Amino acid sequence: MQEQVQKVVHYPNLKTILAIEEVIKSSQMALSRNQILARLPTKVMRSTLNLALRYMERRGLILETKKGFIWTFNPSKKLEKAEREGLEL
Repeated sequence: MQEQVQKVVHYPNLKTILAIEEVIKSSQMALSRNQILARLPTKVMRSTLNLALRYMERRGLILETKKGFIWTFNPSKKLEKAEREGLEL
C-alpha cells in the first residue's frame, strides 16, 4: 500500500512534538487523536498532529493500536552505556 502524498500546510516544531510525546508518554491507556488534541497545552492543527504522530511511529516511539496511540520506546541502559563509553571512529 502506497502512502498518500499530502501537501503539508504546517510542519510541527520541536515544542509541539515534545508536548505530544509527553501527553502520550504520561497516559496509562491508549489515546485517540481527539484525546491527544484535548490534552495538549496549546492548539494544534489535526494535520500537524498527524504528521508528528507519523514521525514518532516511524522512529519507534509510539504504536497505533485499535484503541489509540501508546508509548513504546524503552531506552536500553546497556546501549546508553555503550554509547557513552564507546570508541568513536
